Amino acid sequence: MPTYAYACKDCDHAFDIVQAFTDNSLTECPECQGSLRKKFNSVGVVFKGSGFYRTDSRDAKGSTVSAAPSAPPAPAAAPAAAPAPVAAAS
Repeated sequence: MPTYAYACKDCDHAFDIVQAFTDNSLTECPECQGSLRKKFNSVGVVFKGSGFYRTDSRDAKGSTVSAAPSAPPAPAAAPAAAPAPVAAAS
């Protein structure tokens, strides 16, 4: 169950409470019976690196974000060619 932070608008009393997602938000301060507001904190999980975004697994054709350049494919083995004839100097 998540922990929520509340602060009283009247007496500035701040506290944390564990509540289920289905529980209603608290509205009354336990200290002065004033009105409460829910405080919102920054996100606790940050995804960094490649592989977490929708565009990371798409090709450049279908995406508006340019993909990182990939290494050129290795050339296929060419058959052995006969040496080119030498032209006579005129």
